[in-house]
Amino acid sequence: MEYARALRQLKLLEQKGGSMRLAAEGWPKEWQTLISTIMSAQSRDETTIPIALGLFNRYPSVKELALASYPDVLFLLKSLNYNRTKAKNVILCAQDLMCDYNGDVPHDFEKLIALPGVGRKTANVFLSEYGHHGLAVDTHVYQLARALGWSNANHPHKVEDDLKKLFPKKYWVNINPILVRFGKLHTSRKKKNQLLEQIKEIN
Repeated sequence: MEYARALRQLKLLEQKGGSMRLAAEGWPKEWQTLISTIMSAQSRDETTIPIALGLFNRYPSVKELALASYPDVLFLLKSLNYNRTKAKNVILCAQDLMCDYNGDVPHDFEKLIALPGVGRKTANVFLSEYGHHGLAVDTHVYQLARALGWSNANHPHKVEDDLKKLFPKKYWVNINPILVRFGKLHTSRKKKNQLLEQIKEIN
């Protein structure tokens, strides 16, 4: 597919999408962005954000979070999917940030994915929030990219590679939030498929 057509499709997806806040957006501190993104994995953004706000109110610095007790953090995260793993990872991640980076978050992909709870998607979401060319592939991006013919790959990392080849680098940071908002707004499979058929017809 030519990128110009894909770009027109991306812009229509943006028009048809919502404007909801995503879990990585709007935090005043970088460590909060990273921790909230870790927490949001396989959980709804609208569920994650108020829980993250409660966590950050109780632990207002990365140092305090690094010293937090597991039972207390688990209690705060009790409504999240995979809360036990996430409670452990957010504490360990905060500890690593304190020990290795003086409480700062590295803006380096390899260093990010070495942190507890941080995979490719989380690292790319974080980097894109701070002006880097990250392209995060989650379930929404994976499914929509395949549905629109942007990629035929059957693995998120390969879909990421295909999208990076298709779109110029300056658009990478827009792809995840646009597709995620579209996917979250249109929860009816029938309605979503109808819209996708219209979008696929764009020349």
